[in-house]
Amino acid sequence: MAMNVQYDVIVVGAGFGGMGAAIQLKKMGYDNILIVDREDDLGGTWHVNHYPGLAVDIPSATYSYWFEPNPNWSRLYAPGTELKTYADHVADKYDVRRHMRFNSPVDGARWDDDGKYWQVTLSNGETLTSRFLITATGYLSQPRKPDIPGIEDFAGRIVHSMDWDDDYSPAGERIALIGTGATAVQLIPELSKSAAELTVYQRTPIHVVPKFDFPIPVLLRRLFARVPLLQRAFRFTTDANLEVMMILSVLNYKYFRQLNVGASYLSQALRFVSIRDKQLRDKLTPDYDFGCKRPTYSNSYYRTFASPHVHLQTSGIERVEADGIVAYDGTKTRIDTLVLCTGFDIWEANIPAIEVIGRDARNLGKWWRDNGFRTYQGVAVPAFPNFLSLAGPYATSGLSFFNTMEYQMRHMDRLFGELKRRDAATFEVTEDATNRFSERMLKLLGKTVFRQGDCSRSRSYYFSPSGETLVRPASTNQTNRENDNFPLTDYVFA
Repeated sequence: MAMNVQYDVIVVGAGFGGMGAAIQLKKMGYDNILIVDREDDLGGTWHVNHYPGLAVDIPSATYSYWFEPNPNWSRLYAPGTELKTYADHVADKYDVRRHMRFNSPVDGARWDDDGKYWQVTLSNGETLTSRFLITATGYLSQPRKPDIPGIEDFAGRIVHSMDWDDDYSPAGERIALIGTGATAVQLIPELSKSAAELTVYQRTPIHVVPKFDFPIPVLLRRLFARVPLLQRAFRFTTDANLEVMMILSVLNYKYFRQLNVGASYLSQALRFVSIRDKQLRDKLTPDYDFGCKRPTYSNSYYRTFASPHVHLQTSGIERVEADGIVAYDGTKTRIDTLVLCTGFDIWEANIPAIEVIGRDARNLGKWWRDNGFRTYQGVAVPAFPNFLSLAGPYATSGLSFFNTMEYQMRHMDRLFGELKRRDAATFEVTEDATNRFSERMLKLLGKTVFRQGDCSRSRSYYFSPSGETLVRPASTNQTNRENDNFPLTDYVFA
């Protein structure tokens, strides 16, 4: 190793992805690791987000590392604070906190082909070097700022859901909220409890189905802690339910589309029992197939719109003025606070979240946008030696982020194990292996809801501006097997 290389591995991101990568690296004998994060603490999404009503949107038992079950979830769908507590516990138990450096935004990274190392530049101008680079910045790290005329002139408070002010009280406020995605579904019912007026600006309605949620009794939690196999059995049930839903209704929509039709009827029934006003129900009814967007669960979202002080605006926003919002239908709503639930720039700013320059000055973001979003097994990219991206095209597997992270840990185990066995300095996936994998993914996507369903009006983050999708069209078990056994000849070791 060159003398000027400071670290074996630099990991960008201290969320569950970055921690999982560090845990796997330490398991394989690497200890000279640096995890850099732009925030002031670990946890990623679950540190940054703390808006009212924040909770996991899949059962908590499944939303955790398989190797580190948590017996302390208070509910089937745990509140966000418990995810942050779990992240702290994992970091301490697996001794990865000491590798972390916070308040260190990364501007970019460049491969030095002569020295065989990565140069990572921080926003303060400091340059770090490492043999390997792993980006674990997730898909939801760069919020989308709406391009609405006049928004800079608004004289009131503007709050983005990702940058929530814990000192802010909505009590007695006239609030406008832009967006009706998964975050808004959680936040709108909470704001409506104390706001004087709440106006929701909807561009695309969302399918919402009932949320079967309940508190987990303290006695059962104690049993989970004392008898881990009991919690494993509980998790097996939640895992199986999610996997069946994913395999049938999403990945094999071509053959099981009636399941999606049934789910859309369930959402329709929830709207019917929650809202008596037919015109309002119609405005909240999606005109695309169930599954085109991530499934959303709530027992109070639709019911909130039946409240007299909650209003739905669907004509679009013409402009923002100092004291309110003017819609395209000519109406003006005077407000005190503007809440933005406008999502994330996944394809433009999150993939990748930092500038990465590989061999022959190849810019990863530009290369993907010019040549299509391609990876090998969702993690490796040709012309980027000693580099893994944990949130790239075809990385998302299953409905739990932890499914994705743990198959990537399996990939790292096999890849770095072979690197050590050969006593090699670098690895790089081949163009041929990447093309074969990408072509197979595209073929498998042909039977999914994303290709067979009517998703054209869904405005789903699953789709790039050119219509590509990043979801891996394979079951969790199949994905795990592939990453345990991928051909080592798909990489070049040197």
